[in-house]
Amino acid sequence: MRVVVQRTKQASVVVEDKTVGQIDFGFMLLVGVTHDDTEEDVAFLAEKIVNLRVFEDEAGKMNLSLLDVGGQILSVSQFTLYGDCRKGRRPNFMGAAKPDVAENLYNLLNNKLREKGIKVETGIFGAMMDVQLLNHGPVTLIVESK
Repeated sequence: MRVVVQRTKQASVVVEDKTVGQIDFGFMLLVGVTHDDTEEDVAFLAEKIVNLRVFEDEAGKMNLSLLDVGGQILSVSQFTLYGDCRKGRRPNFMGAAKPDVAENLYNLLNNKLREKGIKVETGIFGAMMDVQLLNHGPVTLIVESK
């Protein structure tokens, strides 16, 4: 699995002119799933994400986690994270898992994050979505399970 983690002051996702997910402070996640991802990958990423120390402490150092600051997550499925652009001009998306497999692991990740006490809002899997965020810092990381 591949997750783009962006620290945000606010984020939202709109589908067909309706806001389906919105947070005020925390992480915006773009989540990609590939063919050999498993529940172990999900568990690893959930633990890693909630404990990333990228929020400032009282000294201004990135020393606090999402759990420490009471942040929220907006999670959006993103199969294009496995787009291969090395050849030609059109990305090859063969590295992305099939939708049924990807949706199950994406939902499992969101549930694991919720089990850790995090409020998680989501987009709609497979939908055309408009995503907005105010990237704070900016802080953007790519976290992978393999």
